[in-house]
Amino acid sequence: MKFEFFVRGCVCLASIGLLTALGCVESGSTDSGSIKLQSSSDGISDVDSRQFEFDYAADIQELPANASVRIWFPVAESNPQQTVEVLSSEVPGELTLNRDKKYQNQIGYIEQQMDESEGGALQFAVKYKVNRAEAATDDSALSLGSEQKKLFLSANAMVPIEGKPQTLLADKQLPTDPVDAGLLLYDTVENHMTYDKSKPGYGKGDAVWACDSQTGNCTDFHSLFISLARSQQIPAKFEIGFPIPPDQQDGKIGGYHCWAWFHADGIGWTPVDISEADKNPSMKDYYFGKLSADRVTFSKGRDIELVPEADQGPLNYFVYPYVEVNGEPWPKEKIKLNFSFKNSH
Repeated sequence: MKFEFFVRGCVCLASIGLLTALGCVESGSTDSGSIKLQSSSDGISDVDSRQFEFDYAADIQELPANASVRIWFPVAESNPQQTVEVLSSEVPGELTLNRDKKYQNQIGYIEQQMDESEGGALQFAVKYKVNRAEAATDDSALSLGSEQKKLFLSANAMVPIEGKPQTLLADKQLPTDPVDAGLLLYDTVENHMTYDKSKPGYGKGDAVWACDSQTGNCTDFHSLFISLARSQQIPAKFEIGFPIPPDQQDGKIGGYHCWAWFHADGIGWTPVDISEADKNPSMKDYYFGKLSADRVTFSKGRDIELVPEADQGPLNYFVYPYVEVNGEPWPKEKIKLNFSFKNSH
């Protein structure tokens, strides 16, 4: 059985907004399902764009007999920086598509009952075709509504808006111009931190930990930036997906990458990638206000409330599959991830 969903996208650089209509499918395929997405586009700039296929797959292993298994995973879709077509999917049982209430991320959901006599493993895979553009300031939202402004000014569980991180601004005079203020915060985080994954605790996106350790990965850099921005009444948001190696035609993807955006009325959303700037000092100016096309977005936001609701509550952030077995989180070491890409033309 097949099911289809459709996206109508109008994607250009930041000067043109995205027209998107995407329906949630209430029931899905059994056995070998196929998701199809159709999109039309006015085109993406060929100055800096990239076209590739992306495979997102997982193997959930060592499942016990008679276990109730629930699987959630993010489903990539089009936005002003990318057009996305889902070429195929292979899922066990029925796949349902939903959206979380706060951020409107698209969520794939699978529920499966293991055999009474024996356990085993479950696998799923989704293949995408992605056309990604270099990102600059996104002026499709020159102003934010009250709910959006509240959302992107509020604290998250690991992103406070007062306390230890804000001490980094104690001796600084914040410019009145919001973009200049964003640059000061960008420089503050980049100067304070070093990209280093050797200390236990990295990768949680804990702004207080990042402030104390002065090290971390992309989640830590951008959580600290968002904490500082929101504390100064600058709306800021977290975005996460996967990096695409710029010097390769195909290959495996070892893990996620994330970045941030901040908003200024009358200007829109400005992107920053501070961890990449720290790793590549010659690109520091570039990564304030631009993102290279070597990436794909899968979700945005923190403290993600899954749909259907997970037994264990919200997720810190959402890029890998989340699995519950009999109501308990399944260990990460028993979930084999497989992400890969191949350039297309």
